[in-house]
Amino acid sequence: QVQLIESGGGLVQAGGSLRLSCAASVSTFNRAAMAWFRQAPGKEREFVAGIVWGVGTIYYADSVKGRFTISRDYAKNTVYLQMNSLKPEDTAVYYCAAATRIITGISRSNQYDYWGQGTQVTVSS
Repeated sequence: QVQLIESGGGLVQAGGSLRLSCAASVSTFNRAAMAWFRQAPGKEREFVAGIVWGVGTIYYADSVKGRFTISRDYAKNTVYLQMNSLKPEDTAVYYCAAATRIITGISRSNQYDYWGQGTQVTVSS
């Protein structure tokens, strides 16, 4: 059973930075992509950033382009989300996800087979 273990959330002032980490408990499972999603209170879960695991192609939501960076470390079996210039509207629970195959699009949450427990990010104004 694959587990995704997130860390790095917290409280930060607007304009600050945080780095989220997501480590997979199993290194050998066949993943096609990993991504970060977020869900704010009263809103639907939305795509933030994703990376095609093999080739490294990266995708971002328009709302975070130029501020967030997704990256991976093969050796540590970990994916990161570096978040800079944070805004109050970035406040949400952030989830790491892994897909064994992508059919309809990396930004679609129904493509993902494994999810982390979520980590709270709160940005104060």
